[in-house]
Amino acid sequence: MAAAVQSGITQPPNSTVYVKNLEERIKIEDLKEALTEIFSEYGNVIDLVAKKNLKAKGQAFVVFEDVEAAERAIKEVQGFELFDKPMLLDYAKTRSDATVQKEGNEEEFESHKRRRLAEKERKQAHQAAEEQKKLKRPAGAAVPDTATTRPTKATRGAGLKSSNPGAGAVVPEEYLPPNKILFVQNLPEDYDVDGLTAIFGRFEGFREVRLVPGRRGIAFVEYEAEAGAISAKESTSGMGLGAESKPIKVVYQRQ
Repeated sequence: MAAAVQSGITQPPNSTVYVKNLEERIKIEDLKEALTEIFSEYGNVIDLVAKKNLKAKGQAFVVFEDVEAAERAIKEVQGFELFDKPMLLDYAKTRSDATVQKEGNEEEFESHKRRRLAEKERKQAHQAAEEQKKLKRPAGAAVPDTATTRPTKATRGAGLKSSNPGAGAVVPEEYLPPNKILFVQNLPEDYDVDGLTAIFGRFEGFREVRLVPGRRGIAFVEYEAEAGAISAKESTSGMGLGAESKPIKVVYQRQ
């Protein structure tokens, strides 16, 4: 056991324990096995999430069957050294998928997943916008004074890459934040409104499919709220259509 570590608890008690400061060089399978062995001493572990992508490295979520088990684990394991690094524990900010699925019904679980996906995509959109700003702003360049800078008029070439380093950053369409309208691309030419309605009309709050006159292979699909669009996007993006099963591209409409 490492020297005493300050509790560092910032979230209210719940059944999911957030673990950080884990050794990143350990294989995920070995890490999960070690964490399961340690935390199973304090209660029934119903799920354990640890991922290998860069932003999630060194972190894990341990989902217990009840809050009491999570409380015991945090009290006893806080600062415990695993692979020569003291683990830092807190309660998770939100309920885990496993917890919602266990405690709620199917409708609550699907609603929880939609909210989580929406929040994830909003974060990705924000991060992408920040990265674009960094790329477009030369090192040492001053931020334009909006009080004295004349607004740039929209032109017919607005879709082209601007040479003005002060121009607004364009977020890649894959990282646009959720909204209730989807932009569908790479559609087979023989797909009409009825064919697309059969696909997208299955999701909550479906309103309509709109084709673009004179433009083939694209369409807009509108829902009453973000929730329906989120579900549709997650379920249909990359779906193969037509004789060649060409995958379609589904993103949120740029606003």
